[in-house]
Amino acid sequence: MPEIPVDRSTEPPLPILYRDEQIVVIDKPPGLLVHRSEIDRHETRFAIQILRDQIGQHVWPAHRLDRGTSGVLLFGLSKEIASQLGRQFEAGTVEKHYLAVVRGYPPESGSIDHALSRQRDPYEFQGEHSSTEAQPALTHYRTLAKIELPVAVDRYPCSRYALVALEPITGRRHQIRRHLKHIAHPIIGDATYGKGRHNRYFAEHLGCHRLLLACVGMAFNHPVDGRRVEIKVPVSGEFATTLARFDWLNETA
Repeated sequence: MPEIPVDRSTEPPLPILYRDEQIVVIDKPPGLLVHRSEIDRHETRFAIQILRDQIGQHVWPAHRLDRGTSGVLLFGLSKEIASQLGRQFEAGTVEKHYLAVVRGYPPESGSIDHALSRQRDPYEFQGEHSSTEAQPALTHYRTLAKIELPVAVDRYPCSRYALVALEPITGRRHQIRRHLKHIAHPIIGDATYGKGRHNRYFAEHLGCHRLLLACVGMAFNHPVDGRRVEIKVPVSGEFATTLARFDWLNETA
């Protein structure tokens, strides 16, 4: 099926956090798919195409972020560079730092060491060697701030939420979202693994309609000269507005 042409002349530019002759790093906005997917066959906006048109050359993603997740997204400017970067993710040498707003009060810090069954995109090959067997998965976390609201969103008279910093050591699909559900502290705005009542409260009363998960930092070895590259980006938009409403930005500064 031929690709339907899309006019991107008025497309807002993607924020570029870092760029050189081999790589480019952007701050992906929430709601944007990295590439074409069976998740939404009718979607016409993808980070790959927008960035390609923006910088005037082809790009290859070195990893992925879920559609609803915002933040650091790394591309190679050639297939070879993207492949080299991808091997760093597979080897676990890339540091990844996330922020999330979750339901309830998690412990002050801890590790979620819980195997996750493999989840494949609908278009992935599933042959005789394909398996959904659970794979090891590890996420470290630290609770940064807590808030209790005098509203009965669920069955309790008050509702508790926390801002959590997370570092996934492995890279399983939906790992952070599934791990936080596993410890009964799902992310606000997560339609798949979260709690609908809390999601609706944040949308209807706090004006936040997005998944409150963002990749705010990443460190990797440059694929050409080996130097350590560190990228950081603050949350923005509805995420930042939500944190500011509860003064969480100042509390964690």
